Amino acid sequence: MPSGSQSPLPPSWSLLGCGALGGVFAALLTQSGQPTQVLLRERHRATLHPVIDFTGLDGQHGLLSIARGFLADNPPIRRLLVMTKADQVIPALQLLVGKLDKSVPIVLLHNGMGVAERVAELFAENPIIAGVTSHGALQQGHFVFRHTGRGETWLGPVNEQGRHFAHLADRLAQALGQAGWDEQILARQWHKLAINCAINPLTALYRIKNGELTGPRFADTLQQVCIEVADVMNAEGIATTHEELARRVQSVAGLTADNYSSMQQDLEQGKETEIEAITGFLLAKARLHGIMVPVNQGLYQAVKDRHQAER
Repeated sequence: MPSGSQSPLPPSWSLLGCGALGGVFAALLTQSGQPTQVLLRERHRATLHPVIDFTGLDGQHGLLSIARGFLADNPPIRRLLVMTKADQVIPALQLLVGKLDKSVPIVLLHNGMGVAERVAELFAENPIIAGVTSHGALQQGHFVFRHTGRGETWLGPVNEQGRHFAHLADRLAQALGQAGWDEQILARQWHKLAINCAINPLTALYRIKNGELTGPRFADTLQQVCIEVADVMNAEGIATTHEELARRVQSVAGLTADNYSSMQQDLEQGKETEIEAITGFLLAKARLHGIMVPVNQGLYQAVKDRHQAER
């Protein structure tokens, strides 16, 4: 190596999963001055990778140049932010098993639950951090993203190593405007799951925006969903009431009234949904505790049936 030269530093963030929310986060991180690379699937290697076309909440539109990388090339990674769909997390990370430096924190930001524990098994020495976010995002084309709603983002440790990375919330806050650290992230994950169980299947099945759930048409169904979820949460040691869950659902549906849920978008596009990691996870916990959840079971089956019929 020539005198005075050195290996380039890895980007501040390596982002795995460039769907709607991943694209928005990549853009916001880049705009905040934190160098970011997006890690793409192998099939994208030979395709055009334009700059990211990004529209912010203020309507400002711009083109952002963001580096790309491929896991098969073993790119340098400083912090790994995983924003794929829940069912894609493990297959994507398999390529890094035995290759990722044990000091690299893995931050999981996906809908649903049950995946973080499997990641912690695969990467037993790495810091594993779970997160929840309520930002709204829309993918309008090939690397064309729109930030549709500001939300809250919370991170917390999955394993002991993860407890030393509370500062990552501060880094995300620089880009998102707010991000916090919560040692009891499991409770926040459950509350996010409850909201997803209520909003995602109904908006997907009825092809509606989130805001339409705030009217009387769905009041009874939403109440029953919340009653069932609250029963399971309490059995899991997460104290709540169905009234509290219903208030949260109404609040989120109202704040994201003009948004289409990710599940609605997935079904419309014929893609796999995250129903297994959302309602499917709830059903598994309900069976474990012997709790009947017929309304959630019906929504789960309806989403599965519609996806199968439209494939």
